[in-house]
Amino acid sequence: MSGEPGKPRPKNRDVSGWVVLDKGVGMTSTHVVAVVKRALNAKKAGHAGTLDPLASGILPIALGEATKTVPFVMDGQKSYVFTVAWGVETETDDAEGRPVQATHTYPERAAVEALLPRFTGLIEQVPPRFSAVKIQGERAYDLARDGETVELKPRQAQIDRLTLVAHSGERSVFEADCGKGTYVRALARDLGRALGCLGHVAALRRTRVGPFTEDDAVVVGDLEGSEAASVLRPVETALGDLPSIPVPRDMAVRLMRGQPVILRGRDAPLSGKIYATCGGVLVAVGDVERGELVPHRVFHLGAWPA
Repeated sequence: MSGEPGKPRPKNRDVSGWVVLDKGVGMTSTHVVAVVKRALNAKKAGHAGTLDPLASGILPIALGEATKTVPFVMDGQKSYVFTVAWGVETETDDAEGRPVQATHTYPERAAVEALLPRFTGLIEQVPPRFSAVKIQGERAYDLARDGETVELKPRQAQIDRLTLVAHSGERSVFEADCGKGTYVRALARDLGRALGCLGHVAALRRTRVGPFTEDDAVVVGDLEGSEAASVLRPVETALGDLPSIPVPRDMAVRLMRGQPVILRGRDAPLSGKIYATCGGVLVAVGDVERGELVPHRVFHLGAWPA
């Protein structure tokens, strides 16, 4: 990816789409974005949902116009496979932090399984002290690293599925499907406390983010010498849960100017959020209000087919 010595790098390009990266352990999310951006010579890039350095798995990277669809991906459901090490609680609620309490006792499988319904559905959890939650404008992890006492308020989290898939006494492996803002580290910590043995995340892998799964993923090595078309997924992939409607060129022009258009036809939606295409090219995302599509995001993805 560095190119030949002395050879100037190609200029950054207007590249738009999604790269679904399978992040390895040890890499920060920010570093991964920089790697993808550099590999594809892209002008603009961002990610949809931070993964801790010790975590692996799906990290969707938005390039160019796809950055406008990041909120739709981040609002989607996420799936994880994670291992909890019982008997010790750490300051970071994972294996990276120093131990702060220990019981060195381990739960029976039946006790773990009996507890899971309490942590399924809409629950409350206190984010880890070492998290990106802001307290009076400061990140919690910055305050914690400075030795300050961090008091975080409980917040709601939606756990749609929590399943025990393996148990060996000292460790348990779980699968979880959860909503935006859920902290798996907090879930492990709270399971340990409820069982009376304490616990922390020993391994964590994210297997799905919104519409993106492991089947869609590439690794950093796949980007070496890749053409953008071979690894990029369309911008509208992020909008998979929204209905779409094709519009003619004159309506597309109005939408691109930020002007609403009247939707006609038997199949035209009467309300809700949708996206519009022209000749198969994404034009805008917006809300249908009283038969009009009001654009909130417009996309510059090249010329529309005639």
